[in-house]
Parts: sequence; C-alpha cells; structure tokens
Amino acid sequence: QVQLVESGGGLVQTGGSLTLSCVASTSISTVRWYRRAPGRSRVFIAQISPTGVKRYIDLVSGRFTISRDSAKNTVYLQMNDLRPEDTAVYYCNTRSGALEYWGQGTQVTVSS
Repeated sequence: QVQLVESGGGLVQTGGSLTLSCVASTSISTVRWYRRAPGRSRVFIAQISPTGVKRYIDLVSGRFTISRDSAKNTVYLQMNDLRPEDTAVYYCNTRSGALEYWGQGTQVTVSS
C-alpha cells in the first residue's frame, strides 16, 4: 500500500510560479503528475523515473520541471509562467506491480 499526499497548490496570478510536492509513504518508482481542469478529464503532464529520466507534454515543457528527492520519498513539480489554462486539480500517481496509487489532489488556480 502506497499513500501519496500532494501539497503546494494555491491561487497565483498569470506569470507566477508554484511548486507542488508529492510525498509518498514509502519508496516509489516512476511518479507521474496529472491534472484535471474544470469540466475535463484527468490528463498526464509529466513523469520522472527512479533514475531521473523525465518526460513532459508539450503544453508544459519549458515551463514545468519535475524532480525528486528519493531520500525523502518526494517528487516536486516546479511550475513557472503559469497561465489561466493551467488551472486544475493536480494529482500525483505511481504504480506498484498491478496496483495504481493516487493522491487526493491539490488545487491550482491561475487568475488572469
């Protein structure tokens, strides 16, 4: 059983920055960040492997940076140059064998 807890969301103006954290209850492998905008499905935005290999969708590449501190079982999502369209609930996700784990989400709201 893996528990994931996200934090760091909030209200920010266009062009601002936020850093989200995802703390796991145990060591974890690849971690993914997803987001769900109002009225839309949850979509993948970034991931980081245990060895630090990163992947981003084009919409956030160059603005968002994913990183991890394995000693703290924590993955971060640094978000810069935020735009109103980044407004969403952000979730972290990991898998262990056939099981998939999600955090409760953290709300990010970007005002114009």
